[in-house]
Amino acid sequence: MIFSTVCNLLLAHNLDVTQGQELNLKKLNTSEKITSTHAVAWEKQLIAYEESLRANPWQKQLQSIAHNKMLLTGVVLGLIVLGLAILGPVFYDADYARQSLRNAHKPPFFEGYFLGTDSYGRDMAIRLFIGFRVSLLVAAAVTALSLLVGVMLGMIGGYLGGSTDRVVRSSTDFIWGFPLILVAVLLVGGLGEGLFPVILAVGIVNVAAITRVVRGEVVGLKEKEFVEAARAAGVSSYRIMWRHLLPNVLAPALIMASYLIAVAVIAEAALSFIGLGAQPPLPSLGKMIADGRGFLRINHWEATIPGIGIVVLVLAVSMIGDGLRDHFDPRLRHERGRKKNK
Repeated sequence: MIFSTVCNLLLAHNLDVTQGQELNLKKLNTSEKITSTHAVAWEKQLIAYEESLRANPWQKQLQSIAHNKMLLTGVVLGLIVLGLAILGPVFYDADYARQSLRNAHKPPFFEGYFLGTDSYGRDMAIRLFIGFRVSLLVAAAVTALSLLVGVMLGMIGGYLGGSTDRVVRSSTDFIWGFPLILVAVLLVGGLGEGLFPVILAVGIVNVAAITRVVRGEVVGLKEKEFVEAARAAGVSSYRIMWRHLLPNVLAPALIMASYLIAVAVIAEAALSFIGLGAQPPLPSLGKMIADGRGFLRINHWEATIPGIGIVVLVLAVSMIGDGLRDHFDPRLRHERGRKKNK
């Protein structure tokens, strides 16, 4: 009896040991599977990282831009406006200065008038296309002037410092102390009416904005190690500014310039609205609004159509500026990356 009881206890103990060993083997196999799964995932991430390192830098930029919806939307709107400005007068056969009082105040889609006519019977569509062309021409000229002079003054003042920097800062503060309209009126009084005084007035104010941005960037960059190393190697100040500092300040300067394009468009429309911009018979979006404001109750399209054109153009440029800022600012890129990972 005792012997059988001992045998039963030994068998039960051996069974428990066997079950425990089988359970440990199952856990070991499971952990090995999990470890192998993690290893495969890490290997895939490593391969993707190595491929990204070997990728073409232009390909990386294009991939980043392709995921920037705001920038793409702004570019699409901008291309539509640019296409209307360049190709509209080519394919839409009409004369923006031709008057026909018999056909005055015609609504859109009336007898071949795609967007109707104004109070003088002039075709609104061709005038809108030429107005886009005038606004883009003024914006391009103002932006080129602002970038060229603003980057130069900002780099010279920020890098050289001392009395040169004080002169640059005082000049920009003095320019920003006057309203844009007042500067334009003073220049128009001295130079006469037309687009050139408008370009000069808006360009001078925008030069001050670009100068402030570039100067701030240069003041921070000139204390960096790569600038100190170039200075210790005997590199001239001119070469340091244009070889080492210029590539680092172009991104913020271009972002600021994209915003100033919208400012130039609005300023040109405002100055043309009060009669200081484009002169008849050359159409301008602001002048078209001024001509149609007296007929808002009966023929609202004469003012609303060029107004919508200004809104679309400014919206496109603003979205491009926001998209460029998101693209070039590493802090915003990391923030978007964290949101995607969540």
